[in-house]
Amino acid sequence: MDIVDGMLLLTTFTTLFVIMDPPGTIPVFLALTPRMDRGQKRRAARYATFTSFGVIIAFAVLGKYLLNLLHISFPALQLSGGFLLFLVAMQLLMGKEMSTGQSSDERVNVALVPLGTPLLAGPGAIVAVMVSVDQGGSTIQGWVAVLLAVLLMHIVIWMTMRFSIVLSRILGEGGVMLLTRISGLLLAAIATQMMAEAVYAFVRGYV
Repeated sequence: MDIVDGMLLLTTFTTLFVIMDPPGTIPVFLALTPRMDRGQKRRAARYATFTSFGVIIAFAVLGKYLLNLLHISFPALQLSGGFLLFLVAMQLLMGKEMSTGQSSDERVNVALVPLGTPLLAGPGAIVAVMVSVDQGGSTIQGWVAVLLAVLLMHIVIWMTMRFSIVLSRILGEGGVMLLTRISGLLLAAIATQMMAEAVYAFVRGYV
């Protein structure tokens, strides 16, 4: 008997790849870590990856129970995540750097929020994994497939952010600044889309 559901593994990984968009994290990661040295950026990439992985796995296991306990709907989660991302986008567009602080705690916080969550472990990725768990029927094969897909996806995410460190050296300070403004604009659009979908879901639920 197979220990992993191959089709569920493939569909879950593909869905997460589209939602989490590893190439799209490159300009955002560079924009959030402009004052960090190479070692600090590596730690930020590692912390962000661990944070995203932990949040997604936690929601995969306990998500439904937690949301029901707190009486929180998916649209509410999506709206709050979109609002947080929109605030970050405004800071990037206005040139207010997220990592101006000199303490290591402030630099770690940037990796945890907003990079680790809600940018990587956002409502879309969380819901996608919870749906995959349901599709797996709580079988061992299903759980192994979902966990393996999430793990592989975060390896890709970590490698992408590590690659962005090399890219930042090639682009220089001016190139990173340009990417910061572009990523701010794109992040604002993503946040607006998230909030619009959440509002639509709210309205549809009451009509």
